[in-house]
Amino acid sequence: MKHTTVLREDLNKALETLKNGGLILYPTDTIWGIGCDATNIEAVEKVFALKGREQHKSLIVLLHNDNQLAGYVNDIPEVAYDLIEYTERPLTIVYSNAKNLAPNVIAADGSIGIRIVRHPFCEQLLQRFRKPIVSTSANISGEASPSHFEEISEPVKAGVDYIVEYGQYEKGDGKSSTVMKLDPSGKFEFLRK
Repeated sequence: MKHTTVLREDLNKALETLKNGGLILYPTDTIWGIGCDATNIEAVEKVFALKGREQHKSLIVLLHNDNQLAGYVNDIPEVAYDLIEYTERPLTIVYSNAKNLAPNVIAADGSIGIRIVRHPFCEQLLQRFRKPIVSTSANISGEASPSHFEEISEPVKAGVDYIVEYGQYEKGDGKSSTVMKLDPSGKFEFLRK
């Protein structure tokens, strides 16, 4: 059985969970992720606790449109918009001077990794939620990232408040996004290709 359409009930339950500060397990344009409201400190703490991850390690957040970037980043180099538009693979850009996010999502140097997501479920969820969502691999820290739903461990499944049904039967390529650090001057370096 393959889900091709986003079911309204599935979307509503995920949305309700995010609004209530809960954690969701959901498919993204890369791999399955653990997600929460990226502006909610307590929700972000739950992500770190579930993953057993050190708080100083920053998280990636997802947005559905590059028009939203200015709400969460102070200095956006013009080249960022071209990179987002023309990239073929999912691209996470690390920007300096993050704002309007939970402090525990932002790295110690004030930067934040943001990906403009192209995925049917994520796009609809983000459009309706109207806030960025944390996306971190659906695994306990130190374990391999699951390339598809069947590889997600039971402790992770048990640790979230809602598991999205969409995409559970689909096999993605299991690849993480390309990560690029982009400073306000437009200079960039690849952190992960």
